Amino acid sequence: MKNRGISLLAIILRLTVVSVNGWYLQRCAHRVGRHHGAFDSVKAVPSPDGETKTEEGVEEYRNAVTKILSNLMQKEKTEDDGTDNNPISKINFGAPKISSSTSLQTLAAALDFELSEKEWFVTGNVKPSYFSESFKFQDPDVKIDGIEEYCKGVYKLFNQDTSRAEIISTVVNEAASTPEKPVITCTWRLSGGVNIGLGLTIKPYIVYTDFVVDPKTSLIVMQEDRFDIPSWDILLSALFPFLIGKVTKEPAPPVPKRDLAMPKLQLEGQPLAPSSTDFKSMFKSFFPGQ
Repeated sequence: MKNRGISLLAIILRLTVVSVNGWYLQRCAHRVGRHHGAFDSVKAVPSPDGETKTEEGVEEYRNAVTKILSNLMQKEKTEDDGTDNNPISKINFGAPKISSSTSLQTLAAALDFELSEKEWFVTGNVKPSYFSESFKFQDPDVKIDGIEEYCKGVYKLFNQDTSRAEIISTVVNEAASTPEKPVITCTWRLSGGVNIGLGLTIKPYIVYTDFVVDPKTSLIVMQEDRFDIPSWDILLSALFPFLIGKVTKEPAPPVPKRDLAMPKLQLEGQPLAPSSTDFKSMFKSFFPGQ
């Protein structure tokens, strides 16, 4: 009995860790909106490489625990937000892509500005022009195909009233880059809450997001996230906040405000878009006293 109890506790803890990391819920939450709770019609089938994926071919569960919890968590929500209230429905996922001539430095500066403005790591309010049609998200528990699936799930997963993705920096990662796989790394502070069960509060911590860029198209083809604290710290801090700073690490410090400028970007087949500094100069020319 004792061993069985320990095993059950270990399973529960593992399930909760997966929940807090939560990325597999992105697709689960999206499916809630599409199927309105009719999950019996979505069956898991084996992929050619032996992993489990849905019949729609979007998810690839990388371990059995994630698959089990996914089946449980899909029943948590049964209603979509509706196209009128859901900002994701207003995103044009067919928008023109950035020019293939965009440099890594320009792309990093543009992402730095746009992420600081839109915080799409928690809002899902992405700008599709930066992402390849073959975009993939990956973490230790799940793989997600497609930027639309990713952003819909992010919007569902995070509490939109409290969650923040405060950008610290977005730079070309020279150490991790190769000519075939250039990498841009965004460092940011995650805080707020996730829509799991009755809701869990996230202790602020630092996330490192690695964007892998296709050197031929200048588009992002892969995103992978790393954390500055281990999963057990995230879990314990969420379930037992009184342990923060005693058993678990202190919350990440506040992020100082930065004055950023949007660089000039060219979209495929379109003229060069003005930068944010161009708009500021134009405004000052009309209103010199402002």
